[in-house]
Amino acid sequence: MSEQDQTPPQQNSSGRDGRADDSRPGNQPWRTEGMPPSAGKPPRRPRWLRFAAFIAGGYLLLFLLTTMQDQMSGGTETVAYTEFTIQVEKGNVAEVFSRGDTIQGTLKDAATVPGKSDATYTKFTTERPTFATDDLFGALEKSGATVRATPVTQQRGVLWNLLISFAPILLLVGFYLWLFRRQQRAASGGLSGLLGGGQKKPIDPESVRATFADVAGIDEVKAEIAEIVDYLKDPDKYRRLGARAPKGVLLAGAPGTGKTLLARATAGEAGVPFFSASASEFIEAIVGVGASRVRDLFGEARKVAPAIIFIDEIDTIGRARGGARSIGGHDEGEQTLNQILTEMDGFSGTEGVIVLAATNRADVLDPALLRAGRFDRTITVHAPDQRGREEILRVHARGKPLGPDVDLAALSRSTPGMTGADLANLMNEAALAAARQNRSQIGQHDLTDSLEKIQLGSARNVVMGEEERRRTAYHEGGHALLGIIQVGADPVRKVSIIPRGRALGVTLSTPEMDRYGYDADYLRGRIIGALGGMAAEQEVLGVVTTGAESDLETATRIARSMVGRWGMSKAVGPVSVLPAEGDPRLGGASEELLNTVDEEVRRLIDECYQEARRLLRENRDRLDAIAEQLLEHESLDETDVYAAAGVSHDAKT
Repeated sequence: MSEQDQTPPQQNSSGRDGRADDSRPGNQPWRTEGMPPSAGKPPRRPRWLRFAAFIAGGYLLLFLLTTMQDQMSGGTETVAYTEFTIQVEKGNVAEVFSRGDTIQGTLKDAATVPGKSDATYTKFTTERPTFATDDLFGALEKSGATVRATPVTQQRGVLWNLLISFAPILLLVGFYLWLFRRQQRAASGGLSGLLGGGQKKPIDPESVRATFADVAGIDEVKAEIAEIVDYLKDPDKYRRLGARAPKGVLLAGAPGTGKTLLARATAGEAGVPFFSASASEFIEAIVGVGASRVRDLFGEARKVAPAIIFIDEIDTIGRARGGARSIGGHDEGEQTLNQILTEMDGFSGTEGVIVLAATNRADVLDPALLRAGRFDRTITVHAPDQRGREEILRVHARGKPLGPDVDLAALSRSTPGMTGADLANLMNEAALAAARQNRSQIGQHDLTDSLEKIQLGSARNVVMGEEERRRTAYHEGGHALLGIIQVGADPVRKVSIIPRGRALGVTLSTPEMDRYGYDADYLRGRIIGALGGMAAEQEVLGVVTTGAESDLETATRIARSMVGRWGMSKAVGPVSVLPAEGDPRLGGASEELLNTVDEEVRRLIDECYQEARRLLRENRDRLDAIAEQLLEHESLDETDVYAAAGVSHDAKT
């Protein structure tokens, strides 16, 4: 049971977010918009498949040849020396060859193998005993046998046998050498080919799709960056006057505000190649890889200049050096940052290469990045105002069939603080909801339901007891009533006791127009409204439940900011005590001052709580009426809740 958190919205930027063509040759860590000229041709088979097939075929052929040679050489029978001397005496030995005591030879006529009556032989080998004293040579001459100087049975040599034995190993070594040389040829930076380089393909600038027509809600930012587009289109106009384009432009803003889309649209509007990469993709465990990749990226951009290089989340590698994260100057992220600085220093301003970068934390960047001559400009991309949100909704409504009841202007007034990515998600959720209901058009009901789902959470199927439902109805009724009767409070848009997300009930209040500054009276009203649920439970039911947890967190956060950051307390004075992050003691705050802040926060919240109880006591009949309507209908929209409270909505707004 919590009030929808309506803390002062951050002023961020907006724009439509989109995706570029992701053409990543090899393993290079950046993407290039624009298809290569070979697009549309049938893909070639990988060369390594042909190489592997060639190796396998050669090995099979070698195996067949050696096998056939062994088979064609015929079988050789090992016989006893006595059997050999018998054949000599018979004059049946045709020729012999001796190496040491080993004798090989062939017979004139086939002889029966001793002990095997069904087997014969013509080629034989035997061993002459060392103690033999016969005149073997004389007997061979007498029988007419030929004594040869070469082996009778030809055998493969030692080198040939070694080659066959090591053939599989040699094949594997050759395959890895081929891969190594292929990577070296593909990489422009030598070692970077093995560690993330890859063959670079030419870029077709005409296929860059995003333009300024796809960006809405940030007209002032588009006007500021239009100079970059004009320079890329007509650089001679600036060169004649001795001017050069900014070497780098930093886009700073909250997530989802369209920084990446704006960079893509800049390249698309100028009709130049667009190289994009996330800063984290440059960093590897091996030191030096990131710097090598940066050199490759800038080298490729110079080849096709004019071009735009976009580095997203540059704070990943661009944080201020010399802090705790720096390790003696050898940190991989620091080396990568140094290489980026070196490459940007190498620009003369006439190459036509401009670096765009995006970050959510411009405050943590290294000063060397932001100095003149590197990132010359910092453009803050803010959240869209009401008119900008309406334009963004219209951009995302392209291609979506909208019903006649759809009012994007009214929807934009109910979405303060939402970024372009949030609005894109809203339109997509509405389209999904209409598709689930098998409708052919998106209606206003789909848009409002999707907005509630995003802002309040999905409804839960929880069965609550009657007492729990009544307590929830008074809790949310207290929030709603205080939002209605307080002067200057944001109008109540929706009240529900249907469990959503972590809450058993929700009350949504949004301003009629965007707010950019908040006075003390408005913030006190916010605290009173946040405590309305807890005050209603105590006034009507005499209890305080855990349902007020998030309400107390909201009230405490606003009160602490009023006292410790915005100088809205007389006891503390116009000083900033509590930093946005970290321990205030590190900033010089004394214990006495911090105790004073705590006392003022407690006093402020207690005064607001007593005021909330007083207002609810004086308007008890209205509180009961809202609670009864909630118990009956479970959800009340803006018109119904004002009618239940007996307050004219026109008078309130």
